[in-house]
Parts: sequence; C-alpha cells; structure tokens
Amino acid sequence: MKNMTLSNIAKACQGRLILNNHHDTTIKGVEIDSRKIEKDYLFIAHKGARVDGHDYIETAYTKGAIAVICEKAPANVDMPYILVNDSLTALKDIATWYRMQLDIPVIGISGSVGKTSTKEFVSSVLSQKYRVLKTQGNYNNEIGLPLTVLQIKEEHEIAVLEMGISDFGEMHRLSNIAKPDYCLLTNIGQCHLENLGSREGILKAKSEMFDFMNKDGSVILNGDDDMLSTIPQVKGKIPLRYGLSPNNHVYADNIISHGLLGSSCHIHIKDEIIPVKIPMAGRHMILNALAAAALGSVLGLTNAEISQGIEQIRPVSGRNNIISTDKWTIIDDCYNANPVSMKAAIDLLVMADTRQVAILGDMGELGLKEEYLHKEIGIYAASKNIDIIICLGKLSSHMYKGAKEILVSNNDRLFYFETLDGLIEALPSILKKDDTILVKASHFMGLDRLVEKLQA
Repeated sequence: MKNMTLSNIAKACQGRLILNNHHDTTIKGVEIDSRKIEKDYLFIAHKGARVDGHDYIETAYTKGAIAVICEKAPANVDMPYILVNDSLTALKDIATWYRMQLDIPVIGISGSVGKTSTKEFVSSVLSQKYRVLKTQGNYNNEIGLPLTVLQIKEEHEIAVLEMGISDFGEMHRLSNIAKPDYCLLTNIGQCHLENLGSREGILKAKSEMFDFMNKDGSVILNGDDDMLSTIPQVKGKIPLRYGLSPNNHVYADNIISHGLLGSSCHIHIKDEIIPVKIPMAGRHMILNALAAAALGSVLGLTNAEISQGIEQIRPVSGRNNIISTDKWTIIDDCYNANPVSMKAAIDLLVMADTRQVAILGDMGELGLKEEYLHKEIGIYAASKNIDIIICLGKLSSHMYKGAKEILVSNNDRLFYFETLDGLIEALPSILKKDDTILVKASHFMGLDRLVEKLQA
C-alpha cells in the first residue's frame, strides 16, 4: 500500500507508535475483524456494541498482523502498536490520508434507491477497460467506506464507492474520506425520513457528497427525478443527466420488456445509439444501465465496451435476485425496502406469467408517516391485481388494512402475519407449484431466512 508505513499511519491518525523501531514497515492491508487478518495487515481494535476488538489483539498478531491500532495498551506484547483516543476516528483519519496518496479516479454513488445495483452496473461497465475496485456487501457507511478505500491497491485503476447515509452530516464526512472525482446520485425517495424529515431534507443530505468533490470533477444525476432536477449546476458545471426522457444527455428508447428475463433498448449518448440487452428486469434496471453508460462515456469507453458491460451484469443476493427452483420462482429482494423500491418490486412481480405471490414486510426509518406509507403500499399492491398478498410484521398491519380496502370481497387473496415463524408455518397451505414469489422488506425483518427456506 502506497506510503503506508507505520510512522505515516501514526501521523495520519495522531497516534503514538510504540516499538517504533518498525517505523518504516509497510502494511499490506487493514481490518477491524480479527478473523480476516492476513500476514502484514494492520488490525484496528475497537469496542463495538457486542464485541471488544481489544480482546482479539493477541489473535490478530498470531494470524500475522504487523501492528495494531488500539485505545489501551495490550498486555505482554512485544509487537508494534499505535495508541489512539478513538479507534474508529483513527480508521477514518487513516483512510482520508491514504486517499490523498492515490491518483486514480474515484466514483461516489448514492441515492435513496438503487445504490448497490447501480454500483454493480457501473463496475461491470468500467471493468471492460479498467481494473476496478468496488464496494463489497454493505460496506458503505462510516466504517465500511474507509475500509473500502483502504482496499485500493497499486493494481487498481479506478474505484467505485457506494455511499450510504441516514442523517445529516454523514455524507459530508464520507465525502471528506472518498474525495470523489465523479458523483452519481440515483434518486431522492423516502428513505430515512425518521432523521431527514422530508425529501427536501434527503436531497440536502445526499448533496453533501459534492462538498469534497474534486474541483474538476463531474456530477451525474437521474434527470427523471423531480428533486435532482432542481440542481442546475455544481461548482460551476452543469450535471450530466440520464433517464428515460429524451431531454436527458443520456436516454433510452425502443424499450422492449422480456418479462423477468430483463429488457432490451437503445441507449442514446450524444449522437450515437447503443443497442443493449439488460439481463435484469424492471424499469429501474434500465435507469441503472443508463447511469453506467453515462459514466462509461465520460471515462472513454467504446460503445461496444459499454454494451458488453451492461449485458454481463449479474444480480446481487437480496436485490432483484431471481432464483428458479423445481417448485417456484423466487424474486429475492429482501435486503432493504422503502416505498419507492417496494413499488418497483411489485411492478416487477406483475411481469410474471404465473400465479403471483407478494410477501411484503415492514419498511424501517420512515418517521411519523410510517403508518400511512405502509397503508399506501398495501393499496398499491392490491391495485395491481396480484393473486396473493401476504403482509408480515407489526407495521405491515397497516399495509394489510390498505390492501383490504381494495380487496373487500377477495379476502382469500390477502393474509397477515405478525411473525416470520407464523408465516413459515402457514406457507405450505398458501403456496402452489410454479408460483412466482416476491420477498421484500427492510433488512431487519430477516427475510433472507425465508428465502433460504423457499430455496430448500
């Protein structure tokens, strides 16, 4: 890792290096999980809600850690360590300093819905020309983002960083670490209303990404989003806009749906047309492809490379992941949920040409309007003429009430369960062979367990 000697690391986080005869030693990686430590790694010990990393310092050294960052001196240790006041602050300070040593383009991606899918599209496209480092899993917060930055190695030519927030100020801090050259915002929906209050608040919080953007950087926005359309320029430059409307710089037409198999369309960039096949279904996936095409064009990819990158995209577990078994088809979209993504998932289910079953669970962090927004989803699902609607969770009782207003005389199509165990017990009597089953809820509902049961 470039310039990552123990002495430089200690300076970056304002720590005190003990056993500094190793001050010129260079680390090869950084981890906060002792189970993932490899030879010559730096282990950052911090006290979490359930586990204190200081209890695993000896384990980290045994696995090959070259040094440890800690808040209290470890006992009986003759290896280097760096004492700091706060380990997680040190992690962010180190990542911020390390980012300044890098001379590769960094792309920051955020938005209320579709961050991860857009990141996957962008990474797939850019990997046709560059060696790409992308955010893995849910490493998009104030712990995950610095760890991702610290995974960038000499062989990488570009980094694609997902940036997730739930309150004001978080994006400002993430932007300070990432210092993106390109800022991409997918949309402004109704996530984290509990903290951010309104869509205007969400826009303000997401726009903090621009605070530390490279002065010569570029902003890419979903031009079809009503809130993002209110941003006329950023740091004196007009954003590059993508969307389905031909008013955007990058747009799509001649769209043909292939059901759950995806869609095909023509992507327009400047005066050129790129025919593409998108192997993931839904209107939102076309928008993700357009975002990737926009970035690809800015970063010098050919039309053939853009098309190939889009066609090679594969779903991520828990996000529009279509699983076929010998009994039924499962739409695994249970990683997260909010009103916008919930409606998009329902629209996707409607494309199925079999009996349709929607298993819809609670959505989190919606603030004072949570009951109303859950009821609205129930009404929306019922209006789509879905064969079976199953509402799961305490908040989803309001979803059930909303659906019941539409399905007054069709209660055999509507079910409510407060607990997942109760649903799992009842499912064999509800489901039929060849059903297409949507599983959608916020992550805290634990519906990945249900997806595993359905697969088994």
